[in-house]
Amino acid sequence: CRVYFEDTDAGGVVYNANYLKFYERARTEFLRELGFEQDQLLQKNIVFVVRHIAADFIKAARFNDVLRVETRIEQLKKASLVFQQEIFVPDSCQNTLVNKAQVKVVCVSADEFKPTAIPDEIYQKLGTDNHE
Repeated sequence: CRVYFEDTDAGGVVYNANYLKFYERARTEFLRELGFEQDQLLQKNIVFVVRHIAADFIKAARFNDVLRVETRIEQLKKASLVFQQEIFVPDSCQNTLVNKAQVKVVCVSADEFKPTAIPDEIYQKLGTDNHE
């Protein structure tokens, strides 16, 4: 994803809270690539909500940078999963790590927002080998 002016502070540096938006989009795309759309999950009364985030701000991303967000599952349980996510700025010689986060997501029922087991079809796809 590209860093737009709206993502930055007055100095052209990505505002800290906007990294969370980049991570959220990447997790949504991660599920989409597995064949699960957010609106379809809602129809099944399933929502994934963030329970905890630990982020490490390593280097500043700036206006107009093109970011690469990597997402992988670090831990999978019956009603929750932990993602390891990293944001890189690809440049001419290397990929510069600018931010990394560990994000715990919990599966809840959309109507009551109470924890519920991840549906088997999703759990099985999430549990297969490496997802990146």
